[in-house]
Amino acid sequence: MRTKALAPALVLLLAPLATACGGDASGASGSRTVTVTVGYQSKTINTVTAGTLLRSLGYFEQELAARGKQDGVTYKVDWQDYATGAPITAQMTAGKIDIGSMGDFPLLINAARGKELKQPTHLVSVTGYNLRGGLNTVVTAPDSKLGSLADLRGKKVSTSVGSAADGTLVRALQRAGIDPESGIQKLNQQPSVGASALQAGSADALSQFVAWPGQLAYEGRAKALYDGAELNLPTFHGVTVREKFAKERPGVLDDFLKAQRKATDHLRAEPVAAAESVAKETGLPAEVVYLYNGANGIATFDPALRPELIDALKQDVPVLQAGKLVGDVDVDSFVDPEPLRRAAAGAPEYPKAAAPQSELWLKGQSRTQSFDSPRELLKAARGADVRAAYVPDAVTGTLWFADKAVWVAEGPELRAFVTQAGATAYVDQHRESGARILSFAEAGALAS
Repeated sequence: MRTKALAPALVLLLAPLATACGGDASGASGSRTVTVTVGYQSKTINTVTAGTLLRSLGYFEQELAARGKQDGVTYKVDWQDYATGAPITAQMTAGKIDIGSMGDFPLLINAARGKELKQPTHLVSVTGYNLRGGLNTVVTAPDSKLGSLADLRGKKVSTSVGSAADGTLVRALQRAGIDPESGIQKLNQQPSVGASALQAGSADALSQFVAWPGQLAYEGRAKALYDGAELNLPTFHGVTVREKFAKERPGVLDDFLKAQRKATDHLRAEPVAAAESVAKETGLPAEVVYLYNGANGIATFDPALRPELIDALKQDVPVLQAGKLVGDVDVDSFVDPEPLRRAAAGAPEYPKAAAPQSELWLKGQSRTQSFDSPRELLKAARGADVRAAYVPDAVTGTLWFADKAVWVAEGPELRAFVTQAGATAYVDQHRESGARILSFAEAGALAS
């Protein structure tokens, strides 16, 4: 009875503190507090301009503070970190997350689930993209005897079903003539679980998205078996918003997209500083972050909803349908370019991704050096105090660590490849010119 008597008083006391996604609570002074809930993936580092980096820079909060002064509202941001896009979608369709960032395949599932559960969502911007698909990679253990994708037949392969990395695996296996359902033993695992399974030997290969492949390779715990850029199909991550929230608070959504663009400007202008910041926030090595998010990184950061990316999204639908992960998805109605158009009004467009260059990061330096060829990079690195060296794959352009790449000498030229299979294929096609595979040390010696 005593508890029941106190309940009304407790309700009145706590009411000003209560908040909800996109909602508000009134205090004794008549002020209002609105909490905006953002779901992001700190370890999926090509979403950083809508997540980790944006959060650390405080740009969204700054935009909201300015808005709050105008409308008499106190805005707060609840940042919620997840390992993959699936739980973000679950929270969005439950009305508990307003804005989320995830990969292209999860975005389609987000669209499908939102429609099914009558909590429609919309794609409003892109974070990072790679026009060839280089953001996803299949890796094996460092001492694995597997030499190509064809060797995965009958093997145990870990991936996160419904993720962009799973989509890459499915397509790559199909091109290799392997049924993605019956031709391998697919293990549906979170990225960290799959990485542990690979190390323990309970998985023969791991197909994952950024930054897992690069991190495992950098730490000497894996080597690349298949470069997703071989598919030559764009892959990207983007920002999705609940339709109800977007209609109720269009100005707040505009603020988010303005803040995302500011974070993109910062990353493009100060890539080393941005990499160091993301590394500090996530615990990832800065050298790995830079592999993807650097000046010549695998990911290109641009919020624009480029037509080639939307076309790629439409090509992803049948892959998810074949896996019975979605039914019909109306991509055109899912994509809403209007909020970004408002937020970026008058701002110049970002240039498209340029051809990648070799890049050298020396210890103690806040800037990197770029080179027109891998040979020039190796020559500059000889005897230097190197923090990281990056080279683009000679065919796909995917940036990779120079000391983890497979090297090929062809006359005076030195070429780098992400995978052994890629290097072997190149040599087989250029034997008349004396192309041959050599070690990193041998390539360095030739470059001097």
